[in-house]
Amino acid sequence: MPLDRLAGIMRRLRDPVNGCEWDREQTFATIAPYTIEEAYEVADAIARDDTESLADELGDLQLQVVFHAQMAQEAGHFALEDVIDRICDKLERRHPHIFGDATHSPGWEELKAAERNKSSDNSALAGVALALPSLERAAKLQRRAARVGFDWPDASGPRAKIDEELAELDAETEHQRMLEELGDLLFAVVNLARHLNIEPEAALREANRKFELRFRSIEHTPGFSEMSLDQMEELWVAAKKAQADSMA
Repeated sequence: MPLDRLAGIMRRLRDPVNGCEWDREQTFATIAPYTIEEAYEVADAIARDDTESLADELGDLQLQVVFHAQMAQEAGHFALEDVIDRICDKLERRHPHIFGDATHSPGWEELKAAERNKSSDNSALAGVALALPSLERAAKLQRRAARVGFDWPDASGPRAKIDEELAELDAETEHQRMLEELGDLLFAVVNLARHLNIEPEAALREANRKFELRFRSIEHTPGFSEMSLDQMEELWVAAKKAQADSMA
């Protein structure tokens, strides 16, 4: 099977005598950033509707799973087979209406909550990964708190909070306090996005895309770096209009 082939390649790369020096030196901590990066590259291929690249990026992401599993097996923790068994068990457990006797599913989130209640950490916020992008983690923390009633009834609450946090940021002069107030402001913006049923990560990704397209369209204008800010702004406004016209 292809997965067996991949696992065999990784075992050979990690061989303490004849393996690859770089692969042998890696640890869970050193590989984790690559795991996160590969997940983003999968998302990027999907966003670009590039199925050819998606196949490659999914392979790279699968390699990360095999790499971690191989290191775990070497340390006596678990093996790749355990990883696969656990996700199979979890999928069956969370679909009792398909694999069990239940007539309907109580819902994915409800099933996950029931599992958290069996954990030593039974907080509504338990299991929200620290490694998530900060915008996504903020939204997930807020959604978890909202499930137990800690939430504004509508978007007017977080919208007012944005004004409040912005005023507090304006009043600060010390760097650490400014950092904290800016964090509170961003947290409030994420809360507003959640109430508007907008994923903040997707919204910022779109803003990044538009900024990049517009800046690339004006940065090579002759004399750009010597222009005044007002002149650059004129080019920016024109690029913004052209972009809007092209999408109309």
